[in-house]
Amino acid sequence: MIVDEQGVTWQNRGVPVSRRFDDPYFSLFDGLAETRHVFLAGNKLPDRLCDGFHVAELGFGTGLNMLALLIAWAATGRAGRLHYTSFEAYPLAATDIARALRCFPEVQTVARPFLAAWDAGQRRFSLAGINVNVVIGDARETLPAWDGRVDAWFLDGFSPAKNPELWSPKIMTEVATHTLVGGSFSTYTAAGHVRRSLETAGFRIERVAGHGRKRHMTTGRKWV
Repeated sequence: MIVDEQGVTWQNRGVPVSRRFDDPYFSLFDGLAETRHVFLAGNKLPDRLCDGFHVAELGFGTGLNMLALLIAWAATGRAGRLHYTSFEAYPLAATDIARALRCFPEVQTVARPFLAAWDAGQRRFSLAGINVNVVIGDARETLPAWDGRVDAWFLDGFSPAKNPELWSPKIMTEVATHTLVGGSFSTYTAAGHVRRSLETAGFRIERVAGHGRKRHMTTGRKWV
């Protein structure tokens, strides 16, 4: 393993692992496939995607989820633009993101404009078919201050066991507050306290099959 100055440990497969949270930024076993299973299929995307559809995310990381959504949206051939808002406390350097995305040749073909914007210090930018806003800071402060409401959430913070602050009942309540009625969320975790917090916040919860070695994950719809 190799450690860089940004606090990232690099596994032999090229997967970045946060030293702060001792957790990988994406699955050691095909992160793109996991993203498509957990966040896209978990939110019943791309079937629901349409002009103006708004996705929000906890934990931007390498931008892999955003790029997977961009690929899925382009494949639909539908007209219009999506909106993507992500909350990130510890943004990676563009060089680290580029290195991480080398694991996914399919993503690399669409990542260049994103990497250019990120390297230039832009955290609000437009790509082909999607407007992106990455809100930097502690989500315990930035999410309550945000005035948006969205159609779907990607809950992709580091593991609840290692980053409990991002999975607190207060944060899950804020997620619900910023979700339109009928909106959804999906997450790789099946932790009981996370499911209970989301249910209390107003989501109808479903535990479904996880990706790869993970037996279960959690999805839900807001009905109230």
